[in-house]
Amino acid sequence: MAGRARWVFGIWLIALVALGAAAPSVFSSLAGAGWQANGSESVQVRELAEEHFGGNSSAAVQVVVHSDAAPLDDPAVQRVLDDATALLTADPRFGEVIAPQPGMSISPDGHTGILIAGADASSDDMVKAVDDVKDELTALSGDGVEVYPTGASALWSDFNKANHDAMIQAEMMSWPVTLAIMVLAFGSLVAAGLPLLLTMAGLIASAGGLVLLNSVTPISVWAMNFAMMFALALGIDYALFIVARFRDALRRTGDPRAAVAETMDTAGKAVVLSGLTVLVSLSAVLLVPAPAVRTMAVGIMLAVTFVLAATLTLLPAVLGTLGSKVNAGSLPYAKRQQHRSPRFAAWGALLDRHPWPFAIGSLLVLVALSVPVLGLKVAMPSIQVVPADAPVRQGYELVQSAMGVGAPGMLQIVTPAAAAEASATVAAATEGIAAVTPPVPAGDGSGLVMLQAIPTVDPSDEAMGSILTQLRSDLPEQALVGGAPAENLDLQQALNDYLPLIIGVILILGFVLLLVALQAPLIAVLGTGVSLLSTGAAFGVAKLIFQDGHGAELLGFTPQGFLNGWGPVFFFAMIFAIAMDYTVFLLSTAKEHYERTGDPKIAHIDGLAHSGRVILAAAAVMVAVFFTFALSDPLPPKEMGIILGVAVLLDAVLVRLVLLPTLLRLTGHAAWWSPAWLRRVLPRISFSHG
Repeated sequence: MAGRARWVFGIWLIALVALGAAAPSVFSSLAGAGWQANGSESVQVRELAEEHFGGNSSAAVQVVVHSDAAPLDDPAVQRVLDDATALLTADPRFGEVIAPQPGMSISPDGHTGILIAGADASSDDMVKAVDDVKDELTALSGDGVEVYPTGASALWSDFNKANHDAMIQAEMMSWPVTLAIMVLAFGSLVAAGLPLLLTMAGLIASAGGLVLLNSVTPISVWAMNFAMMFALALGIDYALFIVARFRDALRRTGDPRAAVAETMDTAGKAVVLSGLTVLVSLSAVLLVPAPAVRTMAVGIMLAVTFVLAATLTLLPAVLGTLGSKVNAGSLPYAKRQQHRSPRFAAWGALLDRHPWPFAIGSLLVLVALSVPVLGLKVAMPSIQVVPADAPVRQGYELVQSAMGVGAPGMLQIVTPAAAAEASATVAAATEGIAAVTPPVPAGDGSGLVMLQAIPTVDPSDEAMGSILTQLRSDLPEQALVGGAPAENLDLQQALNDYLPLIIGVILILGFVLLLVALQAPLIAVLGTGVSLLSTGAAFGVAKLIFQDGHGAELLGFTPQGFLNGWGPVFFFAMIFAIAMDYTVFLLSTAKEHYERTGDPKIAHIDGLAHSGRVILAAAAVMVAVFFTFALSDPLPPKEMGIILGVAVLLDAVLVRLVLLPTLLRLTGHAAWWSPAWLRRVLPRISFSHG
């Protein structure tokens, strides 16, 4: 790469121009829905509703019209309803527009009605349709009449906007903090800027790549949000490791190309292994049959792939071109800085002298923090995750106050006409159902009818799961139950069902990668095990904060009493990937010294001395990036930022800088031992140079 720098720069320039042209449209192009369990009963009901009932499915848009002073039949309110109907009818993405119906979508006092605009497009396109018309709909409010679009499509529209705004704000806040940490870590303005340039290249490429991929298959807008965060965090991680090693090699050799070669032969291998570990961990999430969850993983994997490619091609070309200029703009203390940190060497020696107290102490803290996981509850997010002034939430709460707490979460029952009466009788007799609307026949002669069952509880109430289960159990066999609450519950069930499989796949693949790279079964088991321990501790802290509400007032949120449903599956993969990232940095450095000396003491002390500062700096950057999300108003990015930030903090401080080095000390030569038959089977990988 260093010898062909012009070719590398040219190819990257072409790629960034091509992908960068598509990148600006990333947030407007990507899909806004996809939170469903493909193949579930609730998705079948949505498809039937869209095919046979004018699009009156969970993706339909509900426009709430309310007046304190006038009933719905007042001419002024009727004009607003007519204007809303005309607006919705003009957009081909909306299907049949159903006026408010007595006994179904008009409140008992006659002052609140729901205009239903059917879905005549995919759920993703319905979210975009709401994006386009919600301002015009809310602008119809006036003269004592209030208009609010609500329903699942409107929820995701407001939810995605709030999260996007929070993500951008957090990213903008994290960049200056990140640059400051980089300058402190490197002591050089040029060296500190390289990780950020690398990250920018990865971000532009992944944004454009996601837009192009979205033209083939819908990609969730959340994919870019997570990709931005991971590209920044991992791009800086990898660049730190490479640049630190390059500066050390350059100081010794004085030859930029030789220094690049040595760097990529040692630290470069560790970066490849780390990137593969991250990709493997996230690939397990693709098993979940939920488009939004899958494509979030795809977004991060795409960002990691581009960042990894830039680290292995663009960065060495830049370093070879810069040579000693990489130290330009150095601060005074940087001239005294060594790659082998005397402070971390002293810390390693302390752990070597007293391994048991430190090992037991760190282990006790991690286990204690992991214990709360046993009481962790998960559920799909409630309406509280969108800001209180969001139109969807105002409409939702207005429907609840006018029509009952369960009115925004009607369950849809689709059944053959012959079973309609029996279905209505069973649904009305089901505990937790307040009322059942009259059967509405399909207008296409299919012989199907739809009933709506109004629950007695809020759609996010824990009791909703029992109500849905009872309904499905008691209704005639031909009857199917769906609706927005059912879709959430079916998705949650799918996430719960796939969680053990995903954890197993991630642990096995993580172990195999470490085994191949380190050629030592014991240290591969220990490296995988301690990563699992730090992941458990992070979820324990998450339970205390987001479920139990400890620190909620300080962090500025109202606890829902549970962790958002995608958390265990998605955050487990992300946390484990990050934890293994640091594991690779530490163990690959330790193995390099063990290969060179054959002395396990030198291996764990020098491994810490050469990688400790990089791990600490990389962790500081990640914690800063993640914790900026804790300042956002919407709960999901706050939840994500705190969980990931705590995970990195615990992992870097307690695991990589305390527990894992002490385990290396206690296991000695056994940590690096490998049976002869295994060495013959595995490909030969060495982390030492020359």
